[in-house]
Amino acid sequence: MSAGVARQWNGRLGKVDNCQVGVFAAVTRDGVASVVDADLYLPEKWAKDTTRCEAVGVPEEAQTFRTKGEIALDMVIRLRREGLHFSFVAFDGGYGHLPWLLGELDVEGEIFFAEVHSDQAIYLQDPAPAVAARRSSKGRAPRRLRTTAVPMTVAAWAATQSASAWGRLSIRDGEKGEVMADYLTQRVWVWDGEAPLASRWHLLVRRELDGTKLKFGLSNAKPRASLRRLAEMQGARHFVEQSFREAKSACGMAEYQVRRWQAWHHHMALVMIATMFLAKERLAHRETAELLSCRDLIEIMRHRLPTKIVTDEDLAASIIDRHRRRHKAMESAYRKQAAMLSALD
Repeated sequence: MSAGVARQWNGRLGKVDNCQVGVFAAVTRDGVASVVDADLYLPEKWAKDTTRCEAVGVPEEAQTFRTKGEIALDMVIRLRREGLHFSFVAFDGGYGHLPWLLGELDVEGEIFFAEVHSDQAIYLQDPAPAVAARRSSKGRAPRRLRTTAVPMTVAAWAATQSASAWGRLSIRDGEKGEVMADYLTQRVWVWDGEAPLASRWHLLVRRELDGTKLKFGLSNAKPRASLRRLAEMQGARHFVEQSFREAKSACGMAEYQVRRWQAWHHHMALVMIATMFLAKERLAHRETAELLSCRDLIEIMRHRLPTKIVTDEDLAASIIDRHRRRHKAMESAYRKQAAMLSALD
């Protein structure tokens, strides 16, 4: 009965489960991030069921099915239009595997860094897609774009590179030492088989120092963008992911019991206000308390803010008052039920 609930992929659990899914945006600055926007994803079955949508207050304008990629694109455009300043957009392979999304962001003039899957196809030369010349007057004229260039996957390309091609970088200091990895970069062409022209973007490959794990990404950053710049763009998502962990552990992002569309968005708005406050305080005290965490700030507030419960008597009085209000609510509900039954008789 909760808005948008369905059996769908749950990223937190890493499997399909009965759940709600949201699309979120966060901004990061100087190693601190905050959630700044959220939209509840409405599965297609929900969008087609007007009665079910109306029961949980889904606005009429929201009762149109949109993929997560479409929601994300609308969110980026909306945040830019509303005056949020950001230098680039970064997202994981769940969005990076959507060629149309990368193309739309490129058209909008947004710089992006998109993680992609290992089977992402690339070209080392311009595929120059074109419609084949008509060879016969019979039948339909060719319409489909084709290329003679041979694509390869990003994983296959990385496997062909020599050991000397990799560059080792330290992109930031971490609590467990410098965050270091080996990187490869190459300008490549990307074509989805439909667009009239191929796009030429940066390919970045990141390899952990033990050589066991590779990550791949595409970016439409300026052609002269350095390896360090691309590596730092890829690394920015660490802080975004950290902000979601903090939002769940410190700000109650996953602690709600709501049914209606508006209630979900109200809850997430409160979470965003809380994460922005914590981010602001951490940045404000960066020079004197570099390691200040969200947990530290919450403990400070618990200690400094006044509380009504100090003594055992205060605790007992609080519980008695809570029980009194619950009894009043129960009595009111029973009166309304009795009145309804009486009217039906």
